[in-house]
Amino acid sequence: MSEFAQRFNRLRDEKNYREIIEAIPYARLMGVEFTEQDDEGALLFTLPYAERNVGNTALPALHGGLIGGFMENAALIHLMWNRESVDLPKIVDFSLDYLRPGRPQTLYARCEITKQGKRVAHVLIEAWQDSPDKPVAVARAHFLLATNT
Repeated sequence: MSEFAQRFNRLRDEKNYREIIEAIPYARLMGVEFTEQDDEGALLFTLPYAERNVGNTALPALHGGLIGGFMENAALIHLMWNRESVDLPKIVDFSLDYLRPGRPQTLYARCEITKQGKRVAHVLIEAWQDSPDKPVAVARAHFLLATNT
């Protein structure tokens, strides 16, 4: 098990959400936050609004790359949170559908693992602002879990 995976597992067991984000450079730069949403361990990811996240100042709207990066990082953290991480999962495919502009306000996301085998995992991601019933974007991510079996 890698040093990073050992640290992640320890931080997960301690429920130290902030330190997990600090350990993932891109998530830290974006300002991602997360916490457990309920007693069953469902994770809620949050990207608090920051003016620097606006990509289209005419609308204004959040930058599409920021929305995609937020959703990809949410999927990675969600997958690692819900399995005993031996290796860092590697993303092999990420498909993103933008459904409406991300307004200049906080963005939320939740994930669902739809398939997890020994070598691959598939994760669905939804991002929204006012209501989960009105997603800003949806995505599908495929991860390679192990390089040697």
